[in-house]
Amino acid sequence: MDNSERCFLDWMTLQKRDSEELLQALTITDDGDPNTLFAELVEKNMTHFQEYIDRRTQLAVERPCTYFAPTWSSSLENSLLWLAGYRPSVYIRLLYSLCGSYVETLISEYLDRGARTGNLGELSAQQMHKINDLHCRIIKREEQLTNKQASLQEEMADDPVSVIAKEHRDARESYEQVQSNIQKYEGAMFGILQEADNLRLTTLKELVSILTPLQAVDFLAADKKLHLCLHEWGKRRDALQGRTN
Repeated sequence: MDNSERCFLDWMTLQKRDSEELLQALTITDDGDPNTLFAELVEKNMTHFQEYIDRRTQLAVERPCTYFAPTWSSSLENSLLWLAGYRPSVYIRLLYSLCGSYVETLISEYLDRGARTGNLGELSAQQMHKINDLHCRIIKREEQLTNKQASLQEEMADDPVSVIAKEHRDARESYEQVQSNIQKYEGAMFGILQEADNLRLTTLKELVSILTPLQAVDFLAADKKLHLCLHEWGKRRDALQGRTN
């Protein structure tokens, strides 16, 4: 197992621990104010994400292209990747989905008991406006990075790489001549990976800052559970289909 795979597996293990801690915090039923605990958990989870991004950035310097189709992930996970990770806008789509799932339950509870729980089903108009603004900005930035990667891929078919490939019958003979071009391409892909990871991190930070501490804990717990489930489902499908790394 290489360091890149170990980094990913360590991250999944940490996400599982964080998920359990977040879910445990949501079971608090005493009369005290749990907002301090929730805020600390949100900060802790964001620090963990920052540390993971920093660690894999250090590892990706040597072989950035590996992260765009990692062998340590399942085929299901890889099919969902956007620039070596999940799309930042997925965070917001998940939030919208969670909000919708809460509404029916909240209406029933409110009619029965007049209770207000303050969870994701009760986002204010101001919060929704900020989230929508964030969503629009993130989609625009995603499109810019997608186009940037597409341009790099197209350049690989341009001279001199395409000419060298055409003129040599054996790919091994031409490798030395295109090494500098490939290294240049990998350097550019590393830059895109950094930009995409930074966008993922800043999107999540801004999103949880819009939410209340309780809402942020609720959201982070669901987000981690989704990633963990996709990982397990993907591994199971690969095993059933006879796929091995």
